[in-house]
Amino acid sequence: MTSTRQRSVPRDLYVAAAAVLLVTAAVLVGRYAYTYDDLIVGWPPLLGRWDPHPGPGTPAALLVAAAVVAYGPAVAARLPWRALLPAAWGGALAWIWSLALVDGWERGVAGRLTTSQEYLSVIDRWHDVPATLRDFTGHILLHSPDNWPAHVAGHPPAATLIYVLLDRIGLGGGGWAGAFTITVGASGGVAVLVAVRALADERLARRAAPFLVLAPAAVWLGTSADGCFAAVAAWAVALLALAVTGRSPWWAAGSGLLFGLTCYLSYGLTLFAVIAAAVLLLGRQGVRERPVLLVPLLAGAAVVPVAFTVAGFDWWEAYRLLVTRYYEGAGGVRPYGYWVWANLACTVLITGLATAAGLRRTGGVLAVRWRAGGGRAGEIRLAFLVAAALIALLAADLSGMSKAETERIWLPFALWLLAACAFLTRPRGWLTAQAVLALLLNHLLATGW
Repeated sequence: MTSTRQRSVPRDLYVAAAAVLLVTAAVLVGRYAYTYDDLIVGWPPLLGRWDPHPGPGTPAALLVAAAVVAYGPAVAARLPWRALLPAAWGGALAWIWSLALVDGWERGVAGRLTTSQEYLSVIDRWHDVPATLRDFTGHILLHSPDNWPAHVAGHPPAATLIYVLLDRIGLGGGGWAGAFTITVGASGGVAVLVAVRALADERLARRAAPFLVLAPAAVWLGTSADGCFAAVAAWAVALLALAVTGRSPWWAAGSGLLFGLTCYLSYGLTLFAVIAAAVLLLGRQGVRERPVLLVPLLAGAAVVPVAFTVAGFDWWEAYRLLVTRYYEGAGGVRPYGYWVWANLACTVLITGLATAAGLRRTGGVLAVRWRAGGGRAGEIRLAFLVAAALIALLAADLSGMSKAETERIWLPFALWLLAACAFLTRPRGWLTAQAVLALLLNHLLATGW
């Protein structure tokens, strides 16, 4: 087994090289075959601009990266499970905060969610929440009176309500909003670990932990609301995994509640139904033994949709109007022929070369299962879960509703792809590659959304 894995290392490197070529092609084609007016991004395929800069977070980012590379795999392997989860959360917090502060407090944290297209710019329009929900769809289209800014119009109202509620409890302003978003977003990796342990095995979860901490996605998890959405979706899956393996109706109800909330945070995250279906399939024995689990799951999933519907918000009508607005704006200009593959280059940048190699090994694990009927059960189950996340991401890509900005939009899917790194050997080398990529992106580009 060891010699086989050692022989597969060059293949991992070939896949990593192919991923580098994909990103290089996306950069070159984006810069020289298209104009800014075609793609509407400053540094294709990313939304940002070339801006080499160190910052106050640079020393901390270097220290966190060095510590996780040097000690992460060993600590993850030996730490008691109950201590590993808060340690992973703390590590992710340190990594995200340090990268965000490379841009300084104002540009990196406090100012992120206060720009004209962001959620905090409309807080003063939510004095009467029920009335605003009833009238929400009337401001989605570009030609509508007082149309919502892009991110507010592009999401169901629960996304904005998060920040409205923060403001109502006295935590108003960009600083509190940024801190809340980072804190919640950093927990998404912990949810993935919980799910992997429940569905596959603890050994694989421990192997994945350092990669979930040191993810290049942290560049965008820092104060992008999509990082918060990613965590909510991840915990919905994690609670479902606990429900089907532990046969607990309470976990099932909690999972359903979060799945319902997820759909009212982002329209595109309805694709998490693919991942949920994979979890139910992997946990089908628990469901067969206790089918009543589906009752609290479905009941929990109905809570948020029913509440918003009763309040006067029509999800389907809002989505229809959003599609119209999408094609009225940048979505109608950006070429599908470029973004359908350049989006995948963005995915390489947020998940790293280690994940590209991990996905190759994921395919190998599944091939062994279906061709020979062999393989370790835990590895097969993890590979199946990762494959489901990849299918959901590819569906989002082919839909054409995610042309550009997928470095933040696809953060919820990226967390699950990172779990594929559990299959890698020589983790320190791959962790180094992940850290270097994140540090280069954060220090050479001024990223935005």
